[in-house]
Amino acid sequence: MAGADVVNVKDGDFKKEVLDSAEPVLVDFWATWCGPCRAIAPSVDALATQYKGQVKVTKMNIDENQGTPQNYGIRSIPTLLIFKGGRVVETIIGSVPKSKIEDAMKKALNA
Repeated sequence: MAGADVVNVKDGDFKKEVLDSAEPVLVDFWATWCGPCRAIAPSVDALATQYKGQVKVTKMNIDENQGTPQNYGIRSIPTLLIFKGGRVVETIIGSVPKSKIEDAMKKALNA
């Protein structure tokens, strides 16, 4: 459930792929049974392509990876976290318009 420009991350590679990344990283916490997650997936995929090379876009399946979502207090999905320099700089919860996700990505790029 991810486009070509989206990286699927797991608990084991979260530090390398997200926390140690030189560029900002959007992490989409989702699950296959989550309708709102499926609703925003096309927007997340489109933004991954649009911002390729500027923002790394990743997805983490919370059913297959429970440690990382627990560490970040993910209680509802979809939850999108944007990391910069290993820290969370933006949190988006729920099914939101593509423009809201893009605004958060631009903010992280310009911070």
